[in-house]
Amino acid sequence: MSRFLLGAFGDPGHAFPIMALGRRLAARGHDVWVQSWIRWQDDVEAGGMRFAASPEYPTFPQLGQEPLTPYEAVRRATTDTLPLVDEVRPDAVVHDILTLGPGLAGELRGVPVATLVPHVDPRTEHGWPPFSSGARPARTRLGRELWRKVGELVDRSLELGRTELNEVRDDVGLPPVSRFHGGISEDLALIGSVPQLAYPRRAALRGAHTVGPFVWEPPAEPVELPPGDAPLVVVAPSTSQDPTGLLLRATLEGLADAPVRVLAAQNRTSEAAAARLRPVEVPDNALLVPWMSYSQVMPLADVVVCHAGHGTLLRALSAGKPVVAIPAAGDMYENAARLAWSGAGLRLPRRLAGSRALRAAVLTAISDPSYAARAGEIAAWVAAGDGCDRGAPLVESFAAGGT
Repeated sequence: MSRFLLGAFGDPGHAFPIMALGRRLAARGHDVWVQSWIRWQDDVEAGGMRFAASPEYPTFPQLGQEPLTPYEAVRRATTDTLPLVDEVRPDAVVHDILTLGPGLAGELRGVPVATLVPHVDPRTEHGWPPFSSGARPARTRLGRELWRKVGELVDRSLELGRTELNEVRDDVGLPPVSRFHGGISEDLALIGSVPQLAYPRRAALRGAHTVGPFVWEPPAEPVELPPGDAPLVVVAPSTSQDPTGLLLRATLEGLADAPVRVLAAQNRTSEAAAARLRPVEVPDNALLVPWMSYSQVMPLADVVVCHAGHGTLLRALSAGKPVVAIPAAGDMYENAARLAWSGAGLRLPRRLAGSRALRAAVLTAISDPSYAARAGEIAAWVAAGDGCDRGAPLVESFAAGGT
């Protein structure tokens, strides 16, 4: 039996994959500690793991509190996590890509440190467009040269990040790193995505393993489906990037008289969030629910409409369902670009995603079998082993001194 310390301070898209890996390691007989926000304590302990509350620092302006910069938060989290590392004495630490404190604390104590990346690998190559730009790699020499020039500008930002990280490392007593993305372990990085969304690389990244999605969701009551046998469209909007429900309303309006059934979720995570959602008119062929279990509804869908958050996107593709993606922010643009590149779905620019465009995209995804066929290939790859199936043995070997 090994002892593991897993760390993810944050929202579901980062905490849930760490919890999924921890549950699998615990089920395999290991002693697993998870350090995360206090809101996840009951879920962690219900999964057979031990819970440690992570520090929660203000990183945005709040009344009466000065926010910390991201690297100031890393510095403080490293110091605050050292007593936990000393108490647990883990054989390995696994930290989320945005949660560097446990990793640096483990490194200070000489513990092997791995990183869990709960989305596609953000490390690009020369000639690729910037990550999260929503652009795809060029197919011509001229295009590659253009992206190489843009990459020189992006490198300046990455250089700043490396400098700030090395300042933190120096403050806590660690040597500097020379590479960009120094918060991702070169010894073991578990990439929680699928190879069908990965652009071909000239050379493999040291220590990186694409293992599939790490899937866990809190228990939820089953939802009813709209009656009938017409194709089912599941609408799964972002919990944070569409507070007024633009995607929800456009999809319901566009499909109101289409030959489909629609199951849509509000996905509001609090009463305050629900209050911001303007009233939604629900047509006769649709049902609107406050929340839905993706593990229940995705396998029943014919197409999924979402903002292309990686977790939601992979839930749909892992069930073999084509996706219509309308990216809203951040890495959603990257995910949507890779979805379109893979052939498993369509993407619409947010500015053009009105009811008519959404209707056309959804009906195309249903009527053209190539999208479902490509999504089915991804589902078959995941069915052979998801992130926990492939990742847990790698972590075990890593803790035992393997690679």
